Amino acid sequence: MAHFDDIYEIAADGHGIVTASQARESGVTTGEMTRWCNDGRLIRKGHGVYKLARWVPTPYDPFAEAVALAGDGAYLWGDAVLSMHGLALVDPAAVTVATPRRVRRRLPAWVRLTPAPKGCSPTLYEGIPSQSVADALRACNGSVMPERLLEAADEARDRGLVTEKEYRALKEELA
Repeated sequence: MAHFDDIYEIAADGHGIVTASQARESGVTTGEMTRWCNDGRLIRKGHGVYKLARWVPTPYDPFAEAVALAGDGAYLWGDAVLSMHGLALVDPAAVTVATPRRVRRRLPAWVRLTPAPKGCSPTLYEGIPSQSVADALRACNGSVMPERLLEAADEARDRGLVTEKEYRALKEELA
């Protein structure tokens, strides 16, 4: 039972998601993970990704799950970042995740992968690795209406998601 408590704590910090590598680091065996799936405590979501069966969903859960399914080093990208923050009125059909490596595993249709550009360092929003909001606004330039991006930049500044310097640069770039 003590091991499941450890898994629960990890998952609680990760929006109900725990990976096999996180479980191994906390001393949980693959056999225990399989048993907990069979008992109905965990739900296998993909290769090495599990979700707590008894978890109150939050709006951030699909984003955390998409990043976990894409693997180590993955992070939210572009319109997914804007959607997570409720900016620019975007509601993509798929969550876009940037990854530095090739991903061979089968992913659900609602997860879209893109290669992570060199030198881009992700940040954390709500504990989920993500492209910065300022960079996400730039990445969506051309695919989202400019008026929406400008309004999103205003809202992001008001909510403290971009610095004043980033805001001024965004206003020039998106105008």
